[in-house]
Amino acid sequence: MQIPRLSTGDFFFNMEKLFDVIIIGGSVAGLSTALTLGRALRNVVVIDCDSPCNQYTPESHNFFTRDGESPQALLSIARQQLQQYDNITFLSAKASAAEGQDGAFQVTAGDKTVKGRKVVLATGLRDLFPEIDGFESCWGKSVLHCPYCHGYEVRDRPTAVLANGEAAYHLGTLIHNWTKKLTVLTNGVSELRAEEQARLESFGITINERNIKRFFHHNGVLSSVVFDNEEQLPIEVIYASIPFEQQSDLCEQLGCKISSHHHIEVDDEQRTSIKGVFAVGDCTAQPRAISVASASGTKAGFTINLELMLEEKMPSDK
Repeated sequence: MQIPRLSTGDFFFNMEKLFDVIIIGGSVAGLSTALTLGRALRNVVVIDCDSPCNQYTPESHNFFTRDGESPQALLSIARQQLQQYDNITFLSAKASAAEGQDGAFQVTAGDKTVKGRKVVLATGLRDLFPEIDGFESCWGKSVLHCPYCHGYEVRDRPTAVLANGEAAYHLGTLIHNWTKKLTVLTNGVSELRAEEQARLESFGITINERNIKRFFHHNGVLSSVVFDNEEQLPIEVIYASIPFEQQSDLCEQLGCKISSHHHIEVDDEQRTSIKGVFAVGDCTAQPRAISVASASGTKAGFTINLELMLEEKMPSDK
């Protein structure tokens, strides 16, 4: 299903218009924010360059009423429904620069300059793939990040956890609930503490420290892990704990505080450390699930609308 999009040339863009809110990122979190604010009669612009975090996976699960829907179909439905709100504008471009302060922000996207009173960063994360042949091809299909999103469909299959140290222990104990055919691949010398390894082994989980050379797969469907010595381990599913970074540097341009884990720091109402700037979805420390991303966008919309209401001048003050 094709996602309805508007490009920078599809409409006359009023360069002087001051939007109530500029939303950067048009995936689940950004569109949920737009829906809430659009229904609150706020003038909103959504800037999107079509690079959602879940673009690698063919199916999205654990989202009420839409379990098993493709991410592309979900976004298509959302955009079609948002078209009815004439106070929501879409701008298909990559936002490259942002500056300003609460009440007066300016964002550069393509050849356009957008002005707004508030900014919402829904810019997502970029996963950093290890140098393992076949990893990227399998990512989101048979190499997974979340058992709650995909675990039911691959339950009881020969499965591995690709992680080391504390992450390996956490994932190993978690994934054990979905399958008993489980191996921890540390891809090098194990960093598990003795008590962690003992607990994993008590569950029947094997610890394998051999270095991985490649994944043997067909169109992203994994069948085995190949080690440096060319020995193979039959594996159909891998849960991988891999590093990531912010997909955009706009948070840094605006001066937002970033945590040691590379998330944009937000409070309980999605405010960043910079007044007037909010962040939603995966770019914050939210669990990476579309239901959580959607909820964060809705919550930000509530907060932003209230702030805008409280900032409005009384008629006698004008």
